[in-house]
Amino acid sequence: MKAAFLTGIGAIEVRQAPEPRLANPTDVLLKVNSVGVCGSDIHYYRAGRIGDQVVGFPFILGHELSATVIEAGPGAPGLSPGDRVAVDPLICCGKCDQCLAGREHTCRNQAFMGVPGQLEGALAERVVMPAACCHGIPATMTADQAALVEPFSIGLYARALAGEVPGKTAAVLGAGPIGLSVLMALRHARAGEVYVTDVRDWRAQLAASLGASWIGNPNSQDVVADIRRTEPGGVDVAFECAGEQATVDQCAQLLKPGGLLVLVGIPELDRLSFEMNCMRRCELRIQNVRRQNKCIGRAIELIASGQVQADRMITHRYSLDQARQAFDTVANYADSVVKAMIHVG
Repeated sequence: MKAAFLTGIGAIEVRQAPEPRLANPTDVLLKVNSVGVCGSDIHYYRAGRIGDQVVGFPFILGHELSATVIEAGPGAPGLSPGDRVAVDPLICCGKCDQCLAGREHTCRNQAFMGVPGQLEGALAERVVMPAACCHGIPATMTADQAALVEPFSIGLYARALAGEVPGKTAAVLGAGPIGLSVLMALRHARAGEVYVTDVRDWRAQLAASLGASWIGNPNSQDVVADIRRTEPGGVDVAFECAGEQATVDQCAQLLKPGGLLVLVGIPELDRLSFEMNCMRRCELRIQNVRRQNKCIGRAIELIASGQVQADRMITHRYSLDQARQAFDTVANYADSVVKAMIHVG
């Protein structure tokens, strides 16, 4: 079968790969349909690492996927050949203290697709995953929509970690796919005014069309001062979705005393800092977000029903043979890209 391998920094080659085989009775052999290019994939593409997770080349990236069941093991009831699924890319052990506490997303023995040292990614014609990771989708849902379930579920989880939001004011800094997912989750939950910023005008404009109350570009204006003119007391919650020092600082400056800073973005740097005078005097709270937790089913429901139009984020589509072009486009923010989707099947 064919697979797209990361062979070096900024280098992807489509090569032949061994056929995957069912190793456990609960495994499912999947034909991969669509794979979204995620910002974390781009970190590996540009830097070869995220923190202490360092790529050993060659390596297959990709974890936002939809697929069709080819074969289901005898211990995978409810799944049959031909079933279409959205795939949760996290395999948890089910036995550690985190799993037993309902925190499978912080499993101490987890394997996540496309993470070095854990599991090869989804940019291959066929993959094997446990049946528990495969969630059936309705006939009305497209393969591209199903591939967006994973990133949108992160937006749902980030919103859930912020607590009840109806009527509350929010800022979303960074309008890439994850920031837009947070925005859509906030809008569905009936948040109050939602202020969105991005350094790329086309992403901010898409945020406006998806329900942002206000959009701004920190490269051309003082977004903190402009938002503060409308919200002089500050906003209730700020979602940092860019993984940048500047947006972390802006979030802190936008929050009202006692406000919540939700860190969603993944920084390429090992360390970020906080302006402690602001953080301490305003008694700001900080909440980190680690992927998603038990939000896949709800994400499928909202996207499939049309209550959330996540596929409006898709701006580019490529074949598996064009994987390097897809990664270059996203890495360089070329051609007004927001979400690039690679059609494998």
